[in-house]
Amino acid sequence: MRAQLGSIVVGWLVVVVGLWIGTLQRPALADPARPNVLVILADDLGFADLGAYGGEIDTPHLDRLARGGLRFTQATNTARCWPSRAALLTGFYPQAIHRDGLPAGDGREGLPGGAQGTRPPWARLLPELLKAAGYRSYHSGKWHVDGAPLAQGFDRSLDVTGTGQSNFFDPGGVTVEGKPHPHSDDFYATTAIGDHAVACLTDHTRDHAGTPFFQFVAFTAPHFPLQAPPAGIAKYRDRYREGWETIRAARHARQLAAGIVAGPISEIERDRGPPYPFPEALQTLGAGEVDRPLEWDRLTPQQQEFQATKMAIHAAMVEAMDEQVGRILDQLEAMQRLDDTLILFASDNGASAEIMVRGEGHDPAAPPGSRKSFLCLGPGWSSAANTPFRRHKTWVHEGGIATPWIVHWPRGVPEGSAGELRHQPVHLIDVAPTVMELAGAKQPPFFVDGPVVPPMQGRSFSSLLADASSLSLRETSWWCHEGHRAVRVGDKKIVATKGEPWALHDLAVDRAETKNLAAHEPETVARLEREWLRIADDCRALATESWLETDRTDAAAAAPVAKP
Repeated sequence: MRAQLGSIVVGWLVVVVGLWIGTLQRPALADPARPNVLVILADDLGFADLGAYGGEIDTPHLDRLARGGLRFTQATNTARCWPSRAALLTGFYPQAIHRDGLPAGDGREGLPGGAQGTRPPWARLLPELLKAAGYRSYHSGKWHVDGAPLAQGFDRSLDVTGTGQSNFFDPGGVTVEGKPHPHSDDFYATTAIGDHAVACLTDHTRDHAGTPFFQFVAFTAPHFPLQAPPAGIAKYRDRYREGWETIRAARHARQLAAGIVAGPISEIERDRGPPYPFPEALQTLGAGEVDRPLEWDRLTPQQQEFQATKMAIHAAMVEAMDEQVGRILDQLEAMQRLDDTLILFASDNGASAEIMVRGEGHDPAAPPGSRKSFLCLGPGWSSAANTPFRRHKTWVHEGGIATPWIVHWPRGVPEGSAGELRHQPVHLIDVAPTVMELAGAKQPPFFVDGPVVPPMQGRSFSSLLADASSLSLRETSWWCHEGHRAVRVGDKKIVATKGEPWALHDLAVDRAETKNLAAHEPETVARLEREWLRIADDCRALATESWLETDRTDAAAAAPVAKP
């Protein structure tokens, strides 16, 4: 085993050193200045929720970024919050770094470390890697990565954790620079995240104007509980009374017209409810709640009103997030840094079909969307939020993994390309290598006095920013979560719900996964399954305890020492 892993390390190092030497031979850029980087991550946002992706929710600031930048139509995440954050910040599939599990079977053991384990020491986060390149880093919002932000390269952090994720109006569990957030009667998590992000930029201009920055703004919106200021809810109260089928059809029509998707829309899966059953929650929430996406006309008037109100709150949360994005953009403009800041917006997973009650519980007498209420979007509106795709958060069908993906960088995106679409596949593991490349930060073959660092599994998508015809380096994308699994090679994708056989889809003509081709193309299924198993084994090899230290002597002999 040691010899096998040693050969893997040596092979990796040869590739990394070759790439490292190749970068030294590239001609210098005309503008050597490195971009600032702002990554904005939404929580449980559906593919079709933004106006720029076919939604009817008012998101003028994110739509502005889309008009002035690029919209990617084939972008994906990991289907769940904590694996997506690990993937984004490290450039590795979370299963390779102990941040998600692999199913056992076929003689292959499950992944060491568990679903939310501790990353190996070589799996450094972006802010730590960028610090060696002279960047300062700021974090505002949800964390959900092992370890503390301030101990892993971030210079400042507002961390929404614990009870802070169970109530948008309660600062309990929220820390600012490692200290408890002050209590106030007007606290709202989305606003607090925006406040901190703007404050970090303001102070950066004053104290570090000549230093590039990396800013990670991770909103908790629109994750449950559905809670928003009353005025925002009132604005949308009448907009969703026509039901999820009508909203879904309208979104799909706008997507088709904009070229965001092509092909048919999936059927709503009427029997597919929340991923985790909580029957006691249905009793607490009352007769207005339903745990299946039934035909809207079959719902009672009480159920229709209850469901329409939930979507109104969801929309208000999305608009509140967009307002904070607008404040951050205003601050960048005031700093005269908007043009040289690479901005990426995405979501950590698709919209959620979950229905549960947490935190302070749910008071049926409290106004919906207030602090005393605890509501979830549920499978009906989640089906609309994820238009035109199947399934929801936690599943690795397109509804669980597809994300809006907006890139805005006036200095890096040619003026004539503004507003264009990019149809090449990208994955959250591609963010870290892209940022590292553009920041001029080199990933060394290994750290001095530290463990061997394998090359990232992600691939830089920087070439796509200036050239729509550029070939994507992501020929293969891979997923696994809670036994659900999928792999995409080119336009062919196999996907399986836990315990079920593979289904095969041709995403070039059927991105919504409406037609299963497995029975007609068994050889394609077999070929893609071998690819899924290969990547799963690669993740197991990376995640194996202490192998990097074991083979460090052989690895060191294969390549020169390079400082980070």
